[in-house]
Order: sequence, then C-alpha cells, then structure tokens
Amino acid sequence: MPRSPSPSRSPSPRRSYTRSPSPRPRSDTVDDAPISKRKRSPSPNPRDRPASPPTRRRRSQSPPRRPASQALDAPRVNDVDPARRRAREQALLEKEINRELAKPNDDGTVATRPNADDAAKAEFAKLLGSRSGGAYIPPARLRAMQAEAAKDKKSAEYQRMSWDALKKSINGLINKVNVANIKHVVPELFGENLIRGKGLFARSIMRAQASSLPFTPVFAALVAIINTKLPQVGELVLIRLISQFRRAYKRNDKLVCHATSTFIAHLCNQYVAHEIVALQILLLCLDRPTDDSIEIAVGFMREVGLFLSEVSPKANNTVFERFRAVLHEGEISKRCQYMIEVLFQVRKDKFMDNPSVPEGLDLVEEDEQITHKITLDDELKVLESLNLFKADPNFLQNEERYAEIKREILGDSDDEESGESGSDESGSEEDDEDDVAPEKQGIQDMTETNLINLRRTIYLTIMNSLNYEEAVHKLMKINIPEGREIELCNMIVECCSQERAYSNFYGLIGERFCKLNRVWTDSFQEAFEKYYDTIHRYETNKLRNIARFFGHLLASDAISWAVLQVVHMNEDETTSSSRIFVKIMLQEMVEELGVNKVAERFRIPDFRPAFAGMFPMDNPKNTRFSINYFTSIGMGKVTEDMREYLQNAPKLLAAQHAALAAEESSSDSSDSSSSSDSSDSDSDSDSYSSSSSGYSRRSRRRRYSSESRSPPRRRRDSYSRSPSYSRSPSYSRSPPRRRRDSYSRSPPPRSPRSPPPRRSTGRGRSPSPSRSEEAEGQLHAVPQSAPEEGLASPEAV
Repeated sequence: MPRSPSPSRSPSPRRSYTRSPSPRPRSDTVDDAPISKRKRSPSPNPRDRPASPPTRRRRSQSPPRRPASQALDAPRVNDVDPARRRAREQALLEKEINRELAKPNDDGTVATRPNADDAAKAEFAKLLGSRSGGAYIPPARLRAMQAEAAKDKKSAEYQRMSWDALKKSINGLINKVNVANIKHVVPELFGENLIRGKGLFARSIMRAQASSLPFTPVFAALVAIINTKLPQVGELVLIRLISQFRRAYKRNDKLVCHATSTFIAHLCNQYVAHEIVALQILLLCLDRPTDDSIEIAVGFMREVGLFLSEVSPKANNTVFERFRAVLHEGEISKRCQYMIEVLFQVRKDKFMDNPSVPEGLDLVEEDEQITHKITLDDELKVLESLNLFKADPNFLQNEERYAEIKREILGDSDDEESGESGSDESGSEEDDEDDVAPEKQGIQDMTETNLINLRRTIYLTIMNSLNYEEAVHKLMKINIPEGREIELCNMIVECCSQERAYSNFYGLIGERFCKLNRVWTDSFQEAFEKYYDTIHRYETNKLRNIARFFGHLLASDAISWAVLQVVHMNEDETTSSSRIFVKIMLQEMVEELGVNKVAERFRIPDFRPAFAGMFPMDNPKNTRFSINYFTSIGMGKVTEDMREYLQNAPKLLAAQHAALAAEESSSDSSDSSSSSDSSDSDSDSDSYSSSSSGYSRRSRRRRYSSESRSPPRRRRDSYSRSPSYSRSPSYSRSPPRRRRDSYSRSPPPRSPRSPPPRRSTGRGRSPSPSRSEEAEGQLHAVPQSAPEEGLASPEAV
C-alpha cells in the first residue's frame, strides 16, 4: 500500500519565500553616489549639491559656527598618535586665540580672556552638582581645584566639600566602634559637627545596625552617650526608628521589623526611649498574632524583658499572660509555640543570657540620662532633608557655635596646653635656681589590663594548638614585653595544673622553650623556685601535675639541676606538700632516666653544693630524716653517701672534739700565765654570769661545759646561776642515776636573739641545753669517753 507523502516533505511556500533574495535596504537613495563620495577626492562644490541631500549624509554635517572669540580654523597636525595629535592641535589653537585676543579691536580696546580661576570654580561646581561625580579628574588637578574652592569658606563648593568629609568621617567612626574602643570613638564623634550632620549620623548608625545585629548594644550605648550631650540627635534616631518600624510592619517586612525592634529595645535598656514604646510594640504584635508577629514579639521580649520587669512589672506580667493565652489558643505554628515556651524558660532563669546592659557598655550615669517619650501613635517628623546637602548662608557662624559646644563637652585642650606652657614659663625662674626640671607624671595603669590581656592571649593560643610544636610556633609570635617572660612560663605551668591528668604536651612546650633561648631557661628556673615555695597552696591534683612538669624539665636537662638547692630535706624546713612534690618529681625523673642514672647525677661533684640541702651531712638528725625519706619513696640508692657519713659520724665528732680541746687548753694556759689567781676567779665568774645575756668567750664556756661531768639531780638546776653548782670541779665519771641526764651539760643560757635550740637527735623528747649547744657547734662538745649511742648505730635507720 503506497504511503502518503509526509507533510514535512511537501514544499512549503514559506520556505520558498525565505530563499528569495532580500530586498536592498534604502532603495530610495542613489546607488552610486555614496560609493563615489567615499573616495578621497576633493569635496564637490556646495553649489552643485542637490537641494535636499539624502538623510544618510546628515551625520557628516559640519558643527555650528564658533563664537567670534574662537572663530579660527583649527590647526592640522600630522601625527600617528591620535591623542597626541589632539593635544598638539589644542595647544596651537590656544596660542592662536591668545594672539587674536592681544590684537586691539576697532574701538581701540583690547579683549581679555576669561579668568581661569572662575572657570575652575565653575567646573568644580559642576562636578559637585552631578550625582555620579562627573568625569575622571587627575588627583593633582582635583587637589588644585579643591584648594582654589577652599579659599572662599562661604562658598557652596567649600560647604559641599566639608559636607562630604563629614559624611565620610561619621561613617568611618560608626563602622569601627566596638566594646573595646567605644570610649575613644565618642570623643572623635563629638569632634565632628553632629548638629549639622545629625541626619547623616542617624542614617549611618541605622544602616550599620541593620547589617550587624550582634553589635546593636554597642550602637545603642553610643547613641545613649551622644544623647546626654546632644538630645536632638538621640531624638532624631528614635523618631526614625519608630517611623521605620511602622512602615515595615505595614509592608510585612519581617527582617526590617526585627532589626528595628531590636534597636528600639536596647535604646529602652539605655533609657533613651520610654518603656511605653516597648509595651506598644508588644501589644501591636500580640493583638492579631501571626507567626511573623509572634517571632518579632518573642525576640523583642528577650531583649527588653529584664528592663520591663524592673521598670513596670505589672505591664510585664500582662504581656506574658497574653503570650500564655496565644500559646493555649494553638492557632500558631509549632515552631512559634516552642519559641514562646523558650521565652517562659528565659523568664524563669531571670534573663541570665540576655542582660539589659552588657558588661562594659554601662557608660551613662543615671542623673545624665535623657529619656524621650515618643509613642507609636505620635505624628513623627523624620526630616529626610537632613540627609541631603544644603548650602548654609550662616555657615561660619554655625561652625563657631559648634566649636564652643565641643569645647564645653570635651574641654578646651588648647587652653590646657597654653596654661601648661604659661606655668612652665612662670616656673622657669625657680627651675633655674634649683636646676631641677619637673617631670610629667604619667598615668600608671594599676589594673594590669595589659597583663590580663597577655595572659588571655597565651591561654587561648595554647588551647587552640593541636600539638606542642604548633603551640610553640604561635607563642613565639606573641609580642611579649621585655621583662614579662616569666608570665609565659607561669601560664604554661598554670594550664598544666588545670588538667585532670598530667599531659606531656605542656612538658614538651616547656622543654622546647628552654632549648630555644637562655632567657626562657632562666625564667623556668625562677618559676621552679616560686612554685616550690608556694606549693602548699595547691590542691593535690594540681600539685601532681606541676611536679611532673618540672620533673620532665629536669630529666630532659631543659633546666639546670642546680635549682634543687632550694630543697632542704629536713623536718623543720619541709611540709607535707613539699615532700609530696619532691617525691612525684623524682619519680617522674626516675621513670624517664632510671634510678642508676639519677643517682649518678646526684653524685656529680660540681652539683654537690646544690644538693647539700637534699642530702644533708651537717647534722645526724637531718641525715636520718633524709635517709628515711628517700628510702620510703623507693630511692634508697641515693642515700649511700649519707649512710656512710652516719656510720663515721662518731669518729669525726671525736676528732673534732680533740682538736677543739687542744685549742682550748692552749688558750687556757696562755690566759693563766698572764693573769693572777684572784683575777682569774673574778673573770671566770664574770664570764659565766654574762653568758645569760649574750655569748661569752667560747674558750671559757667550753671549759666549764667539759669539766662539769656530774649532772644535777633536778633538771631545772642546770640553768641555775648559783656559783656553787657551776664552780664545782667534779671530775667524777660515774654513770648518772637517770639516762636522760647522761648528756646534760650546763651551758650558758641563750639570749633572746639566739636561734631556738634544735630537738635531740636520739629521741623525740624536749631538748636539753647540751643538745642546743651541740647543734650550734656541730656536735663539737661530745666527750670522747661517752659518745652518743644513736650516732654509732646507723642500723636504727
């Protein structure tokens, strides 16, 4: 069955029409005339031209005639560069014009050229009047035009320049304000003419607040400060905010409503706006609740709720009752219902996270606050014309008036400087007489704000580092003032102490710093002495972390072991905290180095003087205490030298006693040969009696202490001043009746300035006078025939 031809294959008259040649455009014109005219032949005579030339030739018609002063043929210059050709032609034309103007007219007068200054002013005025700024002008020429216009300060051009400068200054100051620098920005703002530019200020601060809502409290505080001195500026800002809120509410613009209401809320917190405005906004949003209006009302209430609860609690309760009713009605979305529930929880927490005035922004005194009672129903004059430039016929007078207002607000710095110079001149004569120039007293910050900021920076840097190398790299970039290096060491130790368990991260940071520069080594050594002296103030966990930190520094040789000279291991100079600190520090060192290596380090001869306090060998009592301590913490290997000393102590003491006895006998023989018996007895009695108030001669005192061997029956008799007991030359060596009296030798009584006697080495009972003398004289008065039993038995340790 034959197929019918496809409609697409059938010839279409439309396609055949498109293939037909297109008609020639503008067929009514002459065909050959344009082509012949484009040749570079001399132009035909104007008389031969047709009466009605073609429309296409109208574009090439000559420009209108120039004025008489410029009716000169433009000189032609042959140059390849078009711009340079035009410049040369313009220069030649100006020369021709000047030459023609110099020629006298028919009446004998000479034509003058227009003033160049007037032309520059006219051109500058034209540029200022244009909205886009006009064409591009080179900076040098623009400065010249501005300088020319600034000669006349009453001119509109100069006022326009000052207006533009005022607008840029206000915008810049508002954009850079924050909590830290608001005290410095306010004087700069008062330095500008805010009365003339109050419209600019209001517009700029509203735009800045809408673009950065978190800074709304800062902008509100800035408006509150300016409102105390210039209330008309604060009133204009509030009027424009209320007008903008009403306009945005009618247009259902939620973003603008939210931004504007937030600004109004903080102005209420700063007592710039009255609480009636806040209540009207809340009632307006809750009258016919929608999702958007509830969202705006909740956000507004979170900002102004604490203020309303303090100023008008009844109205605040009414608003919350309305919120509860809207929540129970259930006509809003679940999201808005949750927002209301969160609002009630915020109220229950007393707006803890939403203070009315944040910290650092309460800058206005109560007696200086000016509140504007403007409501939503008032007829408001927005004064939009203040945003535009308008020439002021009394410009200079108004500027002088504002200068006086500025001096009243900020104080006259010029007068102060002149007063200071005058006082300097008047006091120059006195300075010449005394030849002493008084120095200015600088302001000293006793709050240590810079130190707190430095510690905060160090802490945040450490906490934000992933490893110790990154932390050291960041900490080295911090600009630490000279002499404050110890603060970095203290912050590293404090951060380490705050951890639940010791982290080697801090030890590696300290080690790297100590190996970078000697300054850090000295700082960490100074920190070790400080923390050892105050270790009793820290809790056990902090104490453990600090001890392990310094143990790592000692084990890695980051700091010198000579810092251990501050450790004195005896019963009198240690506390439980310091003993725990030393124990944990040594255990950390043993864990990293081993017991044998630590013991070898302690035996290095160069460090022996530094370890004399840890391993005392001056008093058997301290030696026993140190031996017992190191043995109990598992480091008995470091006590070998002390045990050896304790075993040889009786022999050493006997040798010392023999040497002292020989010295005393020689001194006694010389004294007896030089004096008579009577004078000798008198001097003996005088020396013994004077020993109660001070130290007598050591030879006399030791003589009597070595001769009186028989102890008295009563202990209190050993301090008796009776000469019958002290002068009895009894040489009996029979053992005493009581054991505790076996070592009793009657020394001269101590003076009130002498140090307290140490406890006895053999037992924990109250010390006898002989014990104190032994401690002071390093046990040099022990007799040869009766050595102490405890000194000869180191096994008791």
